[in-house]
Amino acid sequence: VQLQASGGGLAQAGGSLRLSCAVSGRASRTDVMGWFRQALGKEREFVASITWGAGSTNYADSVKGRFAISRTLAWNTVWLQMNGLKPEDTAVYYCATGASVSHYFRDYDYWGQGTQVTVSS
Repeated sequence: VQLQASGGGLAQAGGSLRLSCAVSGRASRTDVMGWFRQALGKEREFVASITWGAGSTNYADSVKGRFAISRTLAWNTVWLQMNGLKPEDTAVYYCATGASVSHYFRDYDYWGQGTQVTVSS
């Protein structure tokens, strides 16, 4: 499984960005796609997840109502629409695959390379 994240960049507070994660290949433990982020000097934290089959979504409290995760029915792309951006959203964002819904990064097996999101105040 290979993941390629893109779409990061610089945005002003209140602005929007859309991240994409291109997925190639499948493995037995790839039923869930997740987005995580890691700010400088902080631990990697869960942002959102979606199941490939039912499309069930799960969000961190800090992004509920502002971010939306979605995926193609062809199971090859996952997006993270980020609206109402705040300076505290600044981080490197990673997409990852896992076997089940989890907020813990160690439960995810395959990772993309990360894309930088910077939000200015």
